[in-house]
Amino acid sequence: MDLSIGEVAQRSGLSVHALRFYEREGLFANPVRRLSNGRRIYHEEDLEWLAICTKLRSSGMSLPVIRQYIELARQGTGNEPERLALLRRHQDHVEAQIRELQETLDVMRDKVRIYEDHLARGEADRLWNPSHPDTKQCSD
Repeated sequence: MDLSIGEVAQRSGLSVHALRFYEREGLFANPVRRLSNGRRIYHEEDLEWLAICTKLRSSGMSLPVIRQYIELARQGTGNEPERLALLRRHQDHVEAQIRELQETLDVMRDKVRIYEDHLARGEADRLWNPSHPDTKQCSD
């Protein structure tokens, strides 16, 4: 089934501008087809690829690496180990980001707990404030 750029934008959640950008940057798995009048035509597999591509982008994969992955895929069979290595490197990167975010979340949870405890006890004035030296006895 042929889809217009507007339909793809609506179904993918990407703007028409973003779709044009993805096309300019060579980020579609298959070249975008056009009618004789120049209108872009998309297919379901384009939507499927866009879903993958947007996840790769949101996970921090750079445009050059996405392009590299697409180029390998376009070449067809024979380079699956290279594609796997590329995906594993990015998986390692995402897992490191998750670990860092988890550590950050742990710190934030601890800070929230400290503030909640002090507020519940009516001791908010004892929370550390660098502009008041007398509050340094309580580390938040």
